[in-house]
Amino acid sequence: MKFTIEHLETYHRQGYVVVRNLFSKPEVDLLNKVAMEDELMSKKSFDRVDASGLKTKLALWYSLDESLYSKFARSERIVSAVEQMLGGRAAHYHSKLMQKEPRSGGAWEWHQDYGYWYKNNGFLFPDMLSVLTALTAATKENGCLQMIRGSHKMGRVEHGFSGEQIGADVEKVTESLKVMPLEYLEMDAGDTAFFHCNTLHSSAANLSDKPRWSIITAYNLASNKPYKDVHESSYTSIEAYRGDLLSEEIHPISDSAEFLVKD
Repeated sequence: MKFTIEHLETYHRQGYVVVRNLFSKPEVDLLNKVAMEDELMSKKSFDRVDASGLKTKLALWYSLDESLYSKFARSERIVSAVEQMLGGRAAHYHSKLMQKEPRSGGAWEWHQDYGYWYKNNGFLFPDMLSVLTALTAATKENGCLQMIRGSHKMGRVEHGFSGEQIGADVEKVTESLKVMPLEYLEMDAGDTAFFHCNTLHSSAANLSDKPRWSIITAYNLASNKPYKDVHESSYTSIEAYRGDLLSEEIHPISDSAEFLVKD
């Protein structure tokens, strides 16, 4: 499936859009296999605890390299779509490997990504978005994404701590759910969700017997340079990757990818 003008219109209207089968099953199966066997990725992963004490494991890195993870992040299929949404050249802010394990993967509280990025990194403008590709099936039972449709039009709302996570103002979330639809983004492996940095979203705990793994990359308009905790990749235009994800040599990710280390 390719990104179309209809997808673009849906993104601007809803604050998110899902493109089905953007990546083939062999492509995501390969990335999932690489991730599961990646000792450095496992070493660099850390837990985030939700308000109930359950944990979601993730690894986060800033710079791009020649690894398969970076080739997904630079894939022309994604970069071309992102640049249409942002209205200009895209830069790579960070990528995350999200690992919600069976019967233990924690919830993510309601939040806007820009609620983190404005405060912690000093991006002045919400010219940013996230792209999530499902590496395994995402269902209600294993804690798929939940989106409040149209909430990106509210602008940035205040955020505070909930467990070890930062969550959006509860009153604003409650009121927004009275006037805007809630949608569960159930996805098959290879489906890809694009969502605006001000779209309110969450996910429930994974209480099923199936894992939910995904890779999420955050993109920034290259001209939107942050003024603190600055990483060069966040304002450097991406050169799109047009190669075959299945045919080229697989390079491991390295420490030079600038991993985030939990405090």
